[in-house]
Amino acid sequence: MIQLHTDCLVFETSDGQAIPCSAEDVTVELLGEAAKELEEQVIEEAAAATLYYFKQELGRNVVSVGEFTMALERILRGFGYKVKPVYDETTTASAREAETDLQPLASRASQSRREGEGLEMVFFCTLRDQIHADLHGKPELLRIKGLRNAVRKLTGSNKWSPRCQQLNDQIVDYLRDIVARHKQEARLTLMII
Repeated sequence: MIQLHTDCLVFETSDGQAIPCSAEDVTVELLGEAAKELEEQVIEEAAAATLYYFKQELGRNVVSVGEFTMALERILRGFGYKVKPVYDETTTASAREAETDLQPLASRASQSRREGEGLEMVFFCTLRDQIHADLHGKPELLRIKGLRNAVRKLTGSNKWSPRCQQLNDQIVDYLRDIVARHKQEARLTLMII
């Protein structure tokens, strides 16, 4: 087996091909004409951050072009850019993605337990049921949004506090545990926004 260069990933295309390529080259290709509008350093940093996300945080060397595109878009948004990559997999991506908004789950939990006792337990049970329902469709990407707002709702806090951070970490650990225990043939990426 040939070892990949440190700045490369193996990209799976929609037709099943596996192509090893530099993350920076793929970034430039995906950005198309928009790459000319960005500074070279921004492109290098975005590519490096996306590469780090897959290799170090997820421990993966093989990714689909769609996964790379979504991660790249998120990183560029974090840098303050609104760039739409050339590659658009919207017709097939929606069938392989599941999204859950935690804020409505927190609101339902707080309505069902008004006195606050057991509020987090109700939330975690509701969250477990929702994630299992999301995973039933065997998505490749599980996107979780509204974490900070849900935490503030559950803690009754307007400002972020150590208690908020503790609950935030518990929810993230819980989500990671559910995903790790979920057995499916396809790879699953957990994205918490």
